[in-house]
Amino acid sequence: MSAVDYDDYEESKLLKKAKENPFVPVGMAGFFAIVAYRLLKLKNRGDVKMSVHLIHMRVAAQGFVVGAMTMGVIYSMYKDYVLKPAEARKALEEKTSSHK
Repeated sequence: MSAVDYDDYEESKLLKKAKENPFVPVGMAGFFAIVAYRLLKLKNRGDVKMSVHLIHMRVAAQGFVVGAMTMGVIYSMYKDYVLKPAEARKALEEKTSSHK
């Protein structure tokens, strides 16, 4: 496998994962946005110690990622336990009504 093929494979793998669970890229984007914002705010932190500022940045970024993961799990459960049974029930009703 050449380097170009490997890059295409990795990119398609990432895009496939993002389509399966759209909250993964949301979590990643939020994480990087929070870190970038807090790093820019680093200059104007005032009397806050550097360690406290970094801890706040880490907690905010982790909180966003955990929230995105939680929403992803809820979305996945909704698809698996609410939408799929409803579609199966509808297909079964259509199948039984067409045989009558």
